[in-house]
Amino acid sequence: MLNRRTLFKASLVSATGLLLQSCASSQGQERQIKVGVTSRPRMLDPRQATDALSSRVNRLIYRQLIDFNESFEPIPDLATWQQISPTHYRFTLTEFPRFHHGMPLTAEDVAATYRSILDKTLGSPHRGSLKKITQIDVLNNAELDFHLEAPDALFVGRLVIGILPKDLIESQHAFQKTPIGSGPCLFKSMTEQKLVLERPDAVQLVFIPVKDATVRVLKLRKGELDIIQNDLSPELVSYCDKLDELNVQWHDGTNFGYVGFNFDDSLLSQLEMRQALAYGINRQAIVDAVFDGHARLAGGLLVPEHWSGVADIHGFDYRPNKAKQLVDSLKQKQPGLVNDDGMIELSYKTSSDPTRIRLATIYQSQLRKIGVALKVQSYDWGTFYNDIKQGRFQLYSLAWVGVKSPDIFQYVFDSDAIPPKGANRGRYRDPQADALIREAGHTQSLAKQAELYQDLQRRLQETLAVIPLWYEDQYAVTRPQVKGYQLYSDGRFDGLLSVELGET
Repeated sequence: MLNRRTLFKASLVSATGLLLQSCASSQGQERQIKVGVTSRPRMLDPRQATDALSSRVNRLIYRQLIDFNESFEPIPDLATWQQISPTHYRFTLTEFPRFHHGMPLTAEDVAATYRSILDKTLGSPHRGSLKKITQIDVLNNAELDFHLEAPDALFVGRLVIGILPKDLIESQHAFQKTPIGSGPCLFKSMTEQKLVLERPDAVQLVFIPVKDATVRVLKLRKGELDIIQNDLSPELVSYCDKLDELNVQWHDGTNFGYVGFNFDDSLLSQLEMRQALAYGINRQAIVDAVFDGHARLAGGLLVPEHWSGVADIHGFDYRPNKAKQLVDSLKQKQPGLVNDDGMIELSYKTSSDPTRIRLATIYQSQLRKIGVALKVQSYDWGTFYNDIKQGRFQLYSLAWVGVKSPDIFQYVFDSDAIPPKGANRGRYRDPQADALIREAGHTQSLAKQAELYQDLQRRLQETLAVIPLWYEDQYAVTRPQVKGYQLYSDGRFDGLLSVELGET
């Protein structure tokens, strides 16, 4: 499989070359590959981008110091690195690509980019993850040093922000309106109707926002789009797969779906109740019926192939008899839990997305068989998400998307990370889990960190912090003319760098 650096080496040319190609293409018919997306990218300044779509598009426009391999370990992109001491890292640029305004990228640009992120006045959402940086020293055009206030074994993996030109940072250039990077794609234009980038071979990548998924598929069938990646309902993907005029391809994904509990709830704080729910949900049947088998059953938040993932936990098997026994035991111990129909009542909140409502009704049907009456409450996304952050729920379901670093566990499961301090929305508190999270955070050996995070994931399953569901596959629906499109487990758009349109 081609990695990003290989693709970039094959596609990068000078700014002059890009301009010549652009002029040449304007004399004839422009070659375009049209990509259907749900909305326009929100932020094309990588220092400010947090949503998945913007981050994926920014990878095409900008270069970064490091990237990740298939085990999510950091690997060189623009630079190699050396750890001089636990708090001192030296990065050496191995390439000096030209920015799209003509200037070569040097260590000064790297330093300027990260100094701007650390500047409070910018308000970058990435400042928090880089807050241990105390000083950045440029040694020469190729080398620079990062000094930290305390050791951070995951530091290298945090340097994934696209590099911007120093001169434009200093002139307060509006990168959001006119992004200028050193990546393989040149920004051409952006309106409410489309975003246009241009590859080194003068092929234009046109991102067209179409909010309605059904309309997106219709436009694909009519030839108004060439590629749709993700963001369709399973029913629509299945429909597309049955059409001779469209192709569907899948790739193992990393997005972790789960059912969350409110541990402040007197019933759900009981392990027996959580176990009953976990044993009462037939995950494989749901994967087969809803996703046509295109998802993997999950154990930990991180996929098993992650460098700190766990291969020996798989979530909870479907054991309805065991689940019913646990529910019956709870009824006997606490008869006040039982409603007039002899059931234990629980509420489940979800968004108004049709697929999420369908999943909720399946949970409802399955859990009724073990003696649990699930009341499904669906809301618009804003209301739903706010309720979850505020702890106004008993059960809910969400997914963690594109997770690469294991420090996600501190953000999601540490008892000090209850909103607004973090994303411990379930109010999960476990001293043993806290101890593992904090020991891992202070450990300088990645091998030891991996061991601690693996132990943590086993502890999270043992205490049933959430019900792990599945890792949904990535997929792309394309017209037959699309040749050589490559999918990646994290949903990146790097396949657009080499994809071609052939004859019909």
